[in-house]
Formats: sequence, C-alpha cells, structure tokens
Amino acid sequence: MAKSKTAPSGIYRVTEIIGVSADSWEDAAKRAVETAAKSLRDLRVAEVCKLDMKIEGGKVVAYRAKVSLSFKYEA
Repeated sequence: MAKSKTAPSGIYRVTEIIGVSADSWEDAAKRAVETAAKSLRDLRVAEVCKLDMKIEGGKVVAYRAKVSLSFKYEA
C-alpha cells in the first residue's frame, strides 16, 4: 500500500520587506531576502509584490522591490 503524502504542518509568519538597489529590481529583491536571512531562520517563500523606482532630477537612482516573505515559527 502506498503512503499518502501530506503537507508538513506548522505555523508560518508572513512579513513584508523592501530591498533597494542602484542596479535592478532583481538585485533589490535578492538583497532583501539575503538581508532578512541574516536574522530570520527557516525562510520558505518570497513573493515580489510591488516594484517601483526612486527618481531624482528625472533619472532613476534606485530600484525598490517590496517582498512578502514567509518563515516558519519554531516550536
């Protein structure tokens, strides 16, 4: 008889963070996750929710990525 696979149980928190980069939205999102990983453990999923840019003098000076990040609570 085959074992049924069930999703792991647990409690997860979702928080929003914003990453900033002078280079790209991709780099901004990556920086956000990598920085969060320094203080949060067991990161699970990151979803880019919003992209925007900071403009000064008619030029783009920074790319910003709002990231929804989930991590598991420890029991």
